[in-house]
Amino acid sequence: MQKATIQLETLSCPSCMQKIENAVKGINGVHQGSLKVLFNASKVKVDFDSDAVAINDIEKSIEDLGYPVVKSKVKPA
Repeated sequence: MQKATIQLETLSCPSCMQKIENAVKGINGVHQGSLKVLFNASKVKVDFDSDAVAINDIEKSIEDLGYPVVKSKVKPA
């Protein structure tokens, strides 16, 4: 299990949080209980199983919604 903090460009509306949360929760390998979308900080914090999903896949699911990823930090959980 790994922990990721994904920095996004500024989120402009609370509904953005819900869209991102729903997309990331639907990814196989993401620990749903750990997922936090921080509106004011424009960050996503999530734990994931790196054997099941790569950070690139999580970033792509967010970017496919139209929210650019600025950078990601991954560390062991």
